[in-house]
Amino acid sequence: MQATVASYDSETASGTVLLDDGVEVAFAGDALRGSRLRLLRPGQRVRLETTGSGSSLQVTRLQIVTLA
Repeated sequence: MQATVASYDSETASGTVLLDDGVEVAFAGDALRGSRLRLLRPGQRVRLETTGSGSSLQVTRLQIVTLA
């Protein structure tokens, strides 16, 4: 699944992403654990892994989308 970063707090490493269907989902700093990501910019495209569905959707991992 892909999304766009809507907000990011560098102190807590948490923020929100906007899914392609328009739903905004919050993520905690744990979503960046094990990744080299240290800074995200609003508008940046990311690939994400989630658990749950609907209102219980949670982001478990974020990666920057790169063009090959």
